[in-house]
Amino acid sequence: MFIPKHTRGNKRREIIMSIQLLKKLPTPTEIKADYPVTQKVAQIKAERDEMIRKVFTGESDKFLVIIGPCSADNEEAVCEYINRLSRVQEEVADKLILIPRIYTNKPRTTGEGYKGILHQPDPEKKPDLLHGLIAIRKMHMRAIEESGLTAADEMLYPETWRYLDDILSYVAIGARSVENQQHRMVASGMDVPVGMKNPTSGDLSVMLNSVVAAQIKQNFIYRNWEAETDGNPLAHTILRGAVNKHGNAIPNYHYEDLQFLLEKYNERDLQNPATIVDANHSNSNKQFKEQIRIVKEVLHSRRHSDDIRDFVKGVMIESYLEPGCQKVGEHCYGKSITDPCLGWDDTEKLIYDIADEIK
Repeated sequence: MFIPKHTRGNKRREIIMSIQLLKKLPTPTEIKADYPVTQKVAQIKAERDEMIRKVFTGESDKFLVIIGPCSADNEEAVCEYINRLSRVQEEVADKLILIPRIYTNKPRTTGEGYKGILHQPDPEKKPDLLHGLIAIRKMHMRAIEESGLTAADEMLYPETWRYLDDILSYVAIGARSVENQQHRMVASGMDVPVGMKNPTSGDLSVMLNSVVAAQIKQNFIYRNWEAETDGNPLAHTILRGAVNKHGNAIPNYHYEDLQFLLEKYNERDLQNPATIVDANHSNSNKQFKEQIRIVKEVLHSRRHSDDIRDFVKGVMIESYLEPGCQKVGEHCYGKSITDPCLGWDDTEKLIYDIADEIK
């Protein structure tokens, strides 16, 4: 129930029980009008979208490497990182498609802590969602302009998709969001690949149900409109490991895990069967250096089986300029302020190693 609360003058603040509506944010149309994409960016996105689409449909045998910081906390450092990626991309273009992670909004288990540049354009200041919406759009566009690489982002809030739908080439739905009805339905209306992570419990049926929901037509409420979608045939799974009732990490990247998921796919009538292996999170138990070994094991599994090779379309890796992580306020340029990441030296070597392994 909305209860209007009048303040001085004609200003009005609405309260929903204990939720205070602080300010009305600009619509996606308004933000896009103020910060439009250039013709160059639009063309790069169209070309990259088609390249990536062909990987998921099986028309291309290139391997996807979705790679970058756990959270995109600093525009300068993020763009420097992506410019470095761009130079590597030129050298591995015959085998790999690099998709930078520019994750601008971060789920938090308890809702506490840094929730990404969308919430806090300056991690050391209070949340400012208005300037956050502007900051994420400007950073994504700058990265494309400078590097020629379109990026991936996580959809923490389904409402924010339309602020970036003319920029992104890949979207991930996180482990804590994948069971949410609204995330699934909005994913069904996207025109780019959407990766559905397994939930933290590891239940593969939940993940596969989310892919079903994203691939079929849906009718729902979205941003105060009745909305309808055609379904997204590029929706797929992401294996990120799980956590059991004792809090122990359970990896799900081994050959047997990949084979089992493929069998479960084959039991369902899904388009473009595909999975991405997230080498960090519960697969590495956040031991970030383990990502190197995990990626190489996934590549070995692909070599061992043609079915697995066709099914595993890529890997997801967390890396940044500097290895490890730091606390907010420690000011080490290019070092993660959320989960620990590989540093650039290890990142560059790993990408070249992946390219060498791909037949």
